Amino acid sequence: MSNNVHMGHRARKRFGQNFLHDMSVIDRIVAAINPSNEHTLVEIGPGLGALTQPVAEQVDCLNVVELDRDLADRLTRQPGWGEKLKIHQGDALKFDFTTLMEEGKKMKIFGNLPYNISTPLMFHLFEFADKVENMHFMLQKEVVERLCAAPGHKNYGRLTVMAQYYCKAVPVLEVGPGAFTPPPKVDSAVVRLVPHAEKPYPVDDVEVLSQVCLTAFNMRRKTLRNSFKGKLDDAAFEALGIDPSLRPEQLPVSGFIAIANHLCRT
Repeated sequence: MSNNVHMGHRARKRFGQNFLHDMSVIDRIVAAINPSNEHTLVEIGPGLGALTQPVAEQVDCLNVVELDRDLADRLTRQPGWGEKLKIHQGDALKFDFTTLMEEGKKMKIFGNLPYNISTPLMFHLFEFADKVENMHFMLQKEVVERLCAAPGHKNYGRLTVMAQYYCKAVPVLEVGPGAFTPPPKVDSAVVRLVPHAEKPYPVDDVEVLSQVCLTAFNMRRKTLRNSFKGKLDDAAFEALGIDPSLRPEQLPVSGFIAIANHLCRT
C-alpha cells in the first residue's frame, strides 16, 4: 500500500493532507485544547479524525469544517461519536465562523492546518478574534516561529505583527515528520493563539496596519526612514518616539500601530 494511504484514505496533495497518527502528540494537543462544554468547539480540517475523536469524547457537540467531501462523508459514518459532530463541508477560508456561535460561549478553534493555506486562514480567523477564547494549530515549525518571534529576530515579519496585534502567541510543542502519514518534508509545531481581551495597542484601521507592515517588510534591509519616504518625515518619527534609522524587524508591534494610527489621523 502506498505510504500516502492512511486508514484507507489516500492523502490528496491539492488539499495539503498529512494525517497525524502519533498518539502521544495527539494526547498533548488535546490536553492543550482542554475541551469542555463551556466553549463552542470548532475543528478545521479534521481529516481522518485523529484530534476529532478524542475531543468529541469530552464534549456534547463538536463543529468540524472540512473541504474534502469524501472525508466529510466518512466522518458522518463514525460509530458512536459521529452524532456529536456538526459537519460543515466547505472552505474554511470563506467560512463565516460567527454562524457557529452559541449564547454565552466563546469558541475554541483547533486543527492540523494544511500548510499551503495556513497564513491566509489565520488572517481570516483573526477577523473573529473577539469571539474566540483560544486557537491551537499544528503548523509548519517555521510559521510557528514567525508567529511567536520577538523584534530583532530574523523570523519577525508581517505575520508576527498582525498575529500579535490580535493575539498572544505561545509555542506548545514541536512535532517531527514521523508523526504524520505521509511524512511532510518539514518539521511541524503546535501554537496556541489567545486573543487579547483588551488590545494593548488598538489601531484605528486594521487595513492601514496591514499596509504599513507590507510597506515595511517588503524591503527588510531598508531603514524605516527610507521605507516610509514621502509618508513620514523625521519630525513625525520624532513625535512618535520612533528611531527612523531602525530596520522593520527591530520595531515592536506597538511601533507599527503608532505609525498606522498616525497615517489614519493625518
